[in-house]
Amino acid sequence: MNMNNINRNMKTRLKSFIKTHNPNLKIQTCTKPIFPIQILFLTLCSSLIPVLSNHKPPPLPILPLPNAFQLQWQKSNMALFFHFGPNTFTDSEWGTGHADPTIFNPTKLNASQWIHVAKEYGFSRVLLTAKHHDGFCLWPSEYTDYSVRSSNWRNGNGDVVADLAAAAKDAGVGLGVYLSPWDRHEECYGDTLRYNQHYLAQMTELLTSYGEIKDIFLDGAKGEGEKNMEYFFESWFSLIHQLQPSAAIYSDSGPDNRWVGNEYGIAGSTCWSLFNRSVIGIGDIDNDPEYLKQGDPFGSEWVPALCDVSIRPGWFWHPSEHPKSARKLLEIYYTSVGRNCKLLLNVPPNSSGLISSEDIQVLREFSELRRSIFSHNLAASASLNASSTRGGIRDSRFSPYKVLEEGIHTYWAPEESQTKWILYINLKELVSFNVLQVQEPIQMGQRVIEFHLEALNRDGLWKRVVNGTTIGYQRLLLFPKLKSQYLKLVVDKSRAEPLISYLGIYMDPVTILNENVSDKRSATYFNGTQFLRSTTNNSSHSATISFIILLSVETTSGGYMIILTTKFDGCFT
Repeated sequence: MNMNNINRNMKTRLKSFIKTHNPNLKIQTCTKPIFPIQILFLTLCSSLIPVLSNHKPPPLPILPLPNAFQLQWQKSNMALFFHFGPNTFTDSEWGTGHADPTIFNPTKLNASQWIHVAKEYGFSRVLLTAKHHDGFCLWPSEYTDYSVRSSNWRNGNGDVVADLAAAAKDAGVGLGVYLSPWDRHEECYGDTLRYNQHYLAQMTELLTSYGEIKDIFLDGAKGEGEKNMEYFFESWFSLIHQLQPSAAIYSDSGPDNRWVGNEYGIAGSTCWSLFNRSVIGIGDIDNDPEYLKQGDPFGSEWVPALCDVSIRPGWFWHPSEHPKSARKLLEIYYTSVGRNCKLLLNVPPNSSGLISSEDIQVLREFSELRRSIFSHNLAASASLNASSTRGGIRDSRFSPYKVLEEGIHTYWAPEESQTKWILYINLKELVSFNVLQVQEPIQMGQRVIEFHLEALNRDGLWKRVVNGTTIGYQRLLLFPKLKSQYLKLVVDKSRAEPLISYLGIYMDPVTILNENVSDKRSATYFNGTQFLRSTTNNSSHSATISFIILLSVETTSGGYMIILTTKFDGCFT
């Protein structure tokens, strides 16, 4: 085909398209186009011809990956812990194992109330101390004389685990159990073979008598000077997964989720789900708390962290203690759920067998605070652009707009082998905000190492607002309130091409930041989150950029229209 034929074809298709949409518009054509324009048209058109090949496949996952049950565990975000037993009646934390079992008599016990409180205020799972360190069992175990069967409660015919399991099932709330390895009552404790047999027998009772169990909580807690004891943890884990294949097992080092290293509800500001279990021993006093808090970017196993903390000073109910405030729980939410962890909040039932009204009031206020902040994403109607999109801008599967769809199974993906990974957000109007939410599709692996948020200020310069490290399932960053229309989410370092599944912008009018300046760069920290006061990038452009560009629009007939424009409102890289 010669050049004149190409020109005639292009002019015919262009006139046909425009007339279809505006029949009154006349188009002036040139019978002898200048040669450089011919080359330009040829180059553009050849690059815009639709590719007939298959879609570009999704990127490869990067190991390690969560299994299906770890994904379910992470998505649940928060669970309630119920510490309950003889300690509730003796005003103690660690029972001796010799308290009279008849002291256990919660005359108003109502497990349905416990479950209602959990579900009403945003907790999709609950865990019960089926046996604490004192050895008292909240179910009528066949392997001990120290259980509800020996109590006066319901004339020895009660079963707290059964009541809770039935209420949880009716409400669609997941059930978990804590079975303490340390047992201060059983005389066989200290005899490795006998006690491991005893422990597995009781675990089997729990896992075969009460329906589906979602969580198993184990720890290595043991008082000083107690008998030496070797636990056959790997045998325990195998039996648990055999009897309850979907259960997530918690201990200091997993296998399914790990302790965060403290009981304050604070994860590391860098928190990897990647981990090496061999580095941490269950109950080992030499465990590195920083390793537990931060995880390991080179870890070969997927073991996300659990933040356990009590709503009260103690783990069991005490009449002289009072709950934390809702604002304190919100702060804990930022440092646990907001740092790629799950929050396990202990709310101990009182001696009547009910959750205390003052605890319920705090949980209600905590729920209302979360709803007031996170119920509306201020970026929900934003216009989005990206430095690149996997498969090109015509492949909607990896579009930047995927970050506005809730859930982790859709995501923005950049092209491979890029040097810049940027999402541009146009909020369409000036918006005040102070919270950034970011999520990764963790089923594809945890990838992001460092990222930051920038906002365009009134002078048309980009201001770096906050720096973050890991993202994982969810990251929440809190910073001083600002007002802007144009934002940039920039991934600075990543283990592979970063994938972003959700982005949210919110306003938190409640939380007060710690304004203590902590380093020479005038950076401020909120429990490890760094935000920048007044850093600007003088080389950045204003949001409105004037220059000549060529835009291509696909026509209904499969061809392309070439449009010349001199102004673009948005962000380019």
